[in-house]
Amino acid sequence: MTDELIPAGTVWLVGAGPGDPDLLTRKAAKLIESASVIFYDALVGKDIFELASASKRLVPVGKRSGRHSKDQGTINDMLVAAALAGERVVRLKGGDAGIFGRAAEETEALIENGITYHICPGVTAASAAAASAGLSLTLRGLARKLVFVTAHARAGEALDLDWQALADPGATLAIYMGKAAAATISRNLLDAGLPKDTPVLLIENASLPNERQFNTRLDLLSISARTALGSGPAMMLIGEAVRIRATAKGLLTVAD
Repeated sequence: MTDELIPAGTVWLVGAGPGDPDLLTRKAAKLIESASVIFYDALVGKDIFELASASKRLVPVGKRSGRHSKDQGTINDMLVAAALAGERVVRLKGGDAGIFGRAAEETEALIENGITYHICPGVTAASAAAASAGLSLTLRGLARKLVFVTAHARAGEALDLDWQALADPGATLAIYMGKAAAATISRNLLDAGLPKDTPVLLIENASLPNERQFNTRLDLLSISARTALGSGPAMMLIGEAVRIRATAKGLLTVAD
């Protein structure tokens, strides 16, 4: 792949997928190879960097659980400065850049400075988690709606969500960054009328060799998140679609 894929002074926001380098899109791999500088998030899988030659500059700008290496304004400024200097810039984000990845804030800064940008989509964590578990996020007759939710709130602020709308028994909730807010999520969904035996699947480090899966139910979500998960990023999948899971033999079983 030649450097012409990314013209000088151009920025690509690239979804790096859930971590497994085999789930990186072919276009994302080509862009990583073509970049002169890569600004990457903490959730980008380490094996993905093997696609970048030693001549490329790799700049960490990740944010994890309040441990921010750079604030968002600084990241925006770094992207703008690199592009204006004529670099071929890749902004590498975990999962899909457009799903809870603050892509809008970064593209706005690029637009304000007259910088050309493009977005390369990636496999989002909810899709990877469901695939690892052998289940479908939607289910005919039971789960006709899929809702992506972030449970991350700013420090000192309450988690402000429309719990009545989320407590839809005909929906599958895919909750990102919800581990620390598990008690709040459980309590509010129960108060909004979602049955206590609603199935929940917790998946940590989806797609990676150290992935963990744990089946629980809504009224036990808080204790399950505390005891079954480690320090890695985790997805919560909530709803009736989670109840039916495919076994390794292709048969259907009812999850505990």
